[in-house]
Amino acid sequence: MRQGVSSAQACKIVGINRRTGKRWRNGTAPTKKRPGLPAHRARASRVDSSSRYPTQDERLYIADMVRERASVRKIASELKRSPSTVSREIRRNQHPTNGQYRPHAAQARAESRLPRPKPAKIAQNTELRDYIQDGLEKRWSPEQIVHQLRRDFPDRPEMHVVHETIYQALYIQSRGELRRELARALRSGRARRKPHRQSNKRQPRFSAPMVMISERPAEAADRAIPGHWEGDCIVGSGHRSAIGTLVERSTRFVMLVHLPNGSRAEHFHVALADTVKTLPPHLKRSLTWDQGNEMARHHVFSTAADMPVYFCEPGSPWQRGSNENTNGLLRQYFPKGTNLSTYTREQLDTVAAELNSRPRKTLGWENPAERLSKLLAPAPH
Repeated sequence: MRQGVSSAQACKIVGINRRTGKRWRNGTAPTKKRPGLPAHRARASRVDSSSRYPTQDERLYIADMVRERASVRKIASELKRSPSTVSREIRRNQHPTNGQYRPHAAQARAESRLPRPKPAKIAQNTELRDYIQDGLEKRWSPEQIVHQLRRDFPDRPEMHVVHETIYQALYIQSRGELRRELARALRSGRARRKPHRQSNKRQPRFSAPMVMISERPAEAADRAIPGHWEGDCIVGSGHRSAIGTLVERSTRFVMLVHLPNGSRAEHFHVALADTVKTLPPHLKRSLTWDQGNEMARHHVFSTAADMPVYFCEPGSPWQRGSNENTNGLLRQYFPKGTNLSTYTREQLDTVAAELNSRPRKTLGWENPAERLSKLLAPAPH
């Protein structure tokens, strides 16, 4: 049966009755007349195969459809599963020699792979372990080691691993395939793994619903129409002080928000509204911000300034590219680790004026102040 034949065929080949074959496979309980027989093949305990693994009924259906030469996508559609799941099932559990897919043999092969834990590949192969440890001592990344292994040993699959295997060997203490201190050779230098929260599992950031950047008017994307702004905060030492930054997407004009009381939400929306109140209505079309806590009262600001606010996706700073670039330029004036609360409103205005007078390649070597003045100039009669 391990070779892919059915139970009835296996019994016929061996020359025994089918009931005898069943007893040999599954064992028998002891009776008064005879002792019990152990199972010839220990079965793994069944796990809940609700959605991840095909059930035995599904394997029967797959075998029938394979005999009819149905396509993988058709089988997957009938079973309401991914085509890759069906393809992987056939590839893993078909007969290793003749390639035939038999449902009972496939079920047996799948069950034989279920028991955990399994011996780790790195722990079993000392040559592989030494190669990986040597690479880590050279400060190679796990991904670099993996690709170099495939180049050095193209015809030896026992020397091939994926980079996740190396990370698990370093970070999971119970395994211990690699020396613990080698984790310090990683670029992150972390002794343990840092979990990453999934963005779609985050709790709502603010009490007032956010309007996401996907709903921002399309005119903001091509920068053809002025009045769409990007904003953020640069923070000082210990995150105890901050300066708000605003950049107009079309002209790259910069405005700085003075925050003498810090960037807490109850003060921030007032300072932000005071900064943009001097703008004419046609230059207050939208404001795009990240999901920082300082914008918790974005709905209050939006009403006071008559300016809609849109929020970027989590961890997507490129959605405010102009603002991120400007923040980098501002660090020439406000280095990291300094106390930003010492700067006055006049000093911020001076820095903004200096940035707005710089010629910019993206503006055809005009400066932002010149571009904005053209927009504010009254149209000729």
